[in-house]
Amino acid sequence: MRLDINLASQPYEDARQFWRGWGTGLAFLGLLTLVLIYYATANWLIARQDRREIADYRAQIAERDRERVEAEAFLNRPENRTTRDKSQFLNALIQRKAFSWTKVFEELERVMPPRLHVVSIHPEMNSDDQLEIKMVVAGESRERALDLVKRMEGSQHFQGTQITQERQGAQTPTDVVQFDITALYVPEMPSRSTP
Repeated sequence: MRLDINLASQPYEDARQFWRGWGTGLAFLGLLTLVLIYYATANWLIARQDRREIADYRAQIAERDRERVEAEAFLNRPENRTTRDKSQFLNALIQRKAFSWTKVFEELERVMPPRLHVVSIHPEMNSDDQLEIKMVVAGESRERALDLVKRMEGSQHFQGTQITQERQGAQTPTDVVQFDITALYVPEMPSRSTP
């Protein structure tokens, strides 16, 4: 038996090693593709469920808005205006009653940095029916006022705290600067006992 091998025109190739290396790589890529397809499909199904829930919530919100509009129209009738006005007055009283000077000063005492003090404080309802506190604080440095703002934001009773104005010059020797600070006050909700 005669074998004609011409290595110059047809070099020897180890096909088994080639297919072993590339076949393993292709198998790994195929497996990775299947895993990615699985995760993409699973996430798509989850997103579809989330979209369904969002649509349900939007429908509930639209229903509540429709009910609110109907209730407002009912209260705006001439025969119901007296009841509406009384209701608004009582609700305003209840909201004002939610403001506790004692609780506010306890919370301010807890968050007030040293060498900074309250000069004046004024609570009022803003346009969104939220209790807004406007106060003037005085102290020896701007850093202390910034520290107060940071501490108030960390408190669960104050939100949206910001310095609205800064004035140099003091009314007393220890007060170098004064700051006007506004914050929304969130009263502590009474705990409900479960039966």
